[in-house]
Amino acid sequence: MRYIRYAFLAALAIVLIAVALANRGAVMLKLMPDDVADLLGIQRTVELPLFLVIFGGIVAGLLIGFVWEWLREHKHRAEAARRKSEVRKLERELKRTQAERDKDKDEVLALLDQAS
Repeated sequence: MRYIRYAFLAALAIVLIAVALANRGAVMLKLMPDDVADLLGIQRTVELPLFLVIFGGIVAGLLIGFVWEWLREHKHRAEAARRKSEVRKLERELKRTQAERDKDKDEVLALLDQAS
């Protein structure tokens, strides 16, 4: 399984390098509309190799997807934490109840009850 993963990563690296080498030409990337750039007084454009724009878009999409999914799953994580807390509370209550039940019993019988 490890070799399959390494083979996949090597193939992916070869594809990414090929895309980067094929798209080395510089492109003008507008950062924001001209009117907004004039209003804020910042630089309007940046010149970058095309492969950086492509890879940057992929990375930005992945990050947005990860954050979106993390926010979407918040309710599931909160519910799991609540249930875990409830289980701990119930386990403590069970131990306390068993201790109260076994306080008048013989120690050997109490140990046998706990083992089963």
